[in-house]
Amino acid sequence: MRVFITGATGFMGGRVAARLVSAGCEVVALVRDPERTGRLPEGVRAVAGDVTDRPSLERGMEGCEAVVHMAALVKRWAPEVTAFDRINVEGFRNVVAAAESRRIGRILYTSSFIALGPTDSRVADESFELPGRSFHNDYERTKCLADREARKAAERGVPLVVLYPGVTYGEGSLTDGNIVAQAGLKFLRRKIPATIGPGDRRQCFSLIDDVAEGHWLALRKAEPGSRYILGGENRTIRELFAQMEKATGIPAPRRSMPYWLGRTVGKMMRWRANLLGIEPELTDEEVGIYEHEWAYTSEKACRELGYRITAFEEGVGRLMRWLMSLEGGKPRARASSIGTEAAG
Repeated sequence: MRVFITGATGFMGGRVAARLVSAGCEVVALVRDPERTGRLPEGVRAVAGDVTDRPSLERGMEGCEAVVHMAALVKRWAPEVTAFDRINVEGFRNVVAAAESRRIGRILYTSSFIALGPTDSRVADESFELPGRSFHNDYERTKCLADREARKAAERGVPLVVLYPGVTYGEGSLTDGNIVAQAGLKFLRRKIPATIGPGDRRQCFSLIDDVAEGHWLALRKAEPGSRYILGGENRTIRELFAQMEKATGIPAPRRSMPYWLGRTVGKMMRWRANLLGIEPELTDEEVGIYEHEWAYTSEKACRELGYRITAFEEGVGRLMRWLMSLEGGKPRARASSIGTEAAG
């Protein structure tokens, strides 16, 4: 099977592309920046293009039987707000239009559980819809808008399957999308003095290996129009740090930063970013996300696709051992600075 994939130079996309190659697929990856071609997994062929440029998508899809659309702007902040709409929403439209023009018979779209909304005090599935929903930041807003576009496309007969990974973590590229690994490095360097809030809100954590396998299973088995959560265990930030402590011996942060203080610090960082163009380590909008729960079940994917979930303790342990190998095999003796970053 020849598969066209977007986002393959990123953390999640690269692992999915590698899994497709290992399954015997011929993988063609859209690459916007030629300098990033070296990030592609072995066996993946690069084609130049951009999700904002439909003709380049059509050229790349020539001769392909399936499309896996994973490219997205995954950031807490961008200098131009319109970039989120251009890449996450208009990019999705362009991919679908190009696939239709090439008569592609199978399209996987990688969304995110954030597109479905916060689940406070419940565990939700793919059918969850939050009445009267408001958005915390432009990433959440545009992922939700693209998800709505995907549902409309499926209703009119586009052979589309939507996948919703959780907070995906594991070994791989240390991009903005690999936020748990980024937090793990800060943990090793003792740069997380406190959690934002009490750290008691559940999030759905997905090991990257499970998510990559879930994409391959969906490509083989999912019916057009279906949607699946590709998640894992629902755990709190306190539980995440407890597992990092268990794996490394480094004490987890015991203090917490009140949400109001986090919002104040985040707002100052966002103002500075807008003024000076310096990417913030935290924003007040992001703190708003931390105040909610994002707990989801992957029962449908397990039942219908054969999706399997790696135990949280095992996954975090593997991640931290890998990060320690990057740091020279053991955690640093003491921190060189203090930051306010929290995982999530």
